[in-house]
Amino acid sequence: MKIIDLGIQDYLPVFEAMKQFNQTRDEHSEDELWLVQHPSVFTQGMAGKAEHLLDAGDIPVVQIDRGGQITYHGLGQLVVYTMIDFKRRKISVRHLVSALENAIIATLAEYNIQAANDPKRPGVYVGERKIASLGLRIKNGSVYHGLALNVDMDLSPFSRINPCGYAGLTMTQIADFVQPAPSIDEVAQKLTAHLLQELDFQTIQAA
Repeated sequence: MKIIDLGIQDYLPVFEAMKQFNQTRDEHSEDELWLVQHPSVFTQGMAGKAEHLLDAGDIPVVQIDRGGQITYHGLGQLVVYTMIDFKRRKISVRHLVSALENAIIATLAEYNIQAANDPKRPGVYVGERKIASLGLRIKNGSVYHGLALNVDMDLSPFSRINPCGYAGLTMTQIADFVQPAPSIDEVAQKLTAHLLQELDFQTIQAA
């Protein structure tokens, strides 16, 4: 597993790079995790309905090829793209989703935040508030896109949408429970460790 820290990057170039990576990989390609923060952007999934975008304002809206509805990315949110050949690893998509959710829950537990998944809807929640979102694209036996964990960000743009298609869904973040809030780098280190454990990867190559 190669871990690549992209820092802060605009959404569209990373989206195009993900698609390119998936199209050109073969059975020998190493799986990768991409860590990134995106400047403000709404992303609308393939099944996304226009009515869930209430008021984009000056924030761009990008139509993309993952599942799910509309969500928001902004600075202070940790995004991890999971470039994984799940067929080669002989795991199901359900196992992969559970591994991502469990890794987020374990990471939050390190900050004494009690979180859980919801069998009826993807993502991770603290009570009724959503703290992390998942959205995946399955193609050629591999997966891309991934997860977004709210760390210390401006949550107000979520009020301009029905997050993930749920009207009235309240979002939360680590900074609502932990002060001073941990850095993105610290959270990324913890989350990456839990992802590697949940996905049973034995080798780490940092880049």
